[in-house]
Amino acid sequence: MEDSLHHGRLLPAPPFLGRRRRIIVASVARVSTTWPPLSYEVWSATCDTLHAHSQVLGKLAVALAPPEPQLQHAALRLSGRGWETLPLPAPDGSGALVVALDLHTHHAVAEHTDGRVRRVPLARDRPVADVTREVLAAVGDLVGPVQINPTPQETPWTTPLDEDVEHATYDPNQATAYFAAATQAALVLAALRAPYRGRATPVNAWWGSFDLAVSLFSGRRVDPPSNDFIMRNSGDAQQIEVGWWPGDARYPHAAFFAYAFPAPDGFENATLSPAAARWDAGLGEYVLDWDDVRVAPDPHRAALDFGRSAIRHACMVCSWDPELAASAEGVPPPIN
Repeated sequence: MEDSLHHGRLLPAPPFLGRRRRIIVASVARVSTTWPPLSYEVWSATCDTLHAHSQVLGKLAVALAPPEPQLQHAALRLSGRGWETLPLPAPDGSGALVVALDLHTHHAVAEHTDGRVRRVPLARDRPVADVTREVLAAVGDLVGPVQINPTPQETPWTTPLDEDVEHATYDPNQATAYFAAATQAALVLAALRAPYRGRATPVNAWWGSFDLAVSLFSGRRVDPPSNDFIMRNSGDAQQIEVGWWPGDARYPHAAFFAYAFPAPDGFENATLSPAAARWDAGLGEYVLDWDDVRVAPDPHRAALDFGRSAIRHACMVCSWDPELAASAEGVPPPIN
């Protein structure tokens, strides 16, 4: 089977190459201490290493999980300890396996449902190659050998994961700050999807683009934008996606994002809430920078307002069923 994943964004690659945005932080604003700063410039080396580690988990999911529409089986989750797989069928028939990046203890963890656990340290100067080989050995010890395609996906580097000695920076404090920020973002995304009465994904952790995202579906099929493996499997349904990423070399700022697929002409002409939200033509998405959220009087509410206004706009211009659109606003309430 071709080793692939849905990267969380259905737009073609070129629009993502020009992410440029200066961060404006009002010095008089009160910044929430539970929404920590996350300067990509400061933590980029650790971010790239953590991103590479997440790819090992994702490729294990691709290898072991039953295939799902829109490649949902390849997605990871953000749990109370970090990034992790869902329970994956053990190839030896012995039960199930979960593999996680524990950002509390700073280990990669392989756990069998029978209680056996193997831990691999994520130390400051450990290359991705060493961690990858030890994780695969731990998985093999628990459930038998599992083969993955070690070539990284949707990254600017191409060295196979089990040969990557370039990415070896891991600062535990920076990983902890990232996890705190990602947790707040995931709570926003979970609240956004909660009332929707159509088909929706959980809050997915996508290991290709290293972002968190939730997708709402209208129930309509559409023609995929290309016959590429990812696009023909993930781009065959009308959807709205809202997500968050911690920054990368192309757009070096953490931000929430939102888009619709397929998007009609004029989709970019909305004014979303809060006022700091904007359309980024280079990305082909609406964005709200993390630092603009952090300085809001209520950061959670500001991020929710962004997601809800994006969903409202997308439902209107993409002609979604009015009852589905209303349910995203909580009408009727999810529980009576």
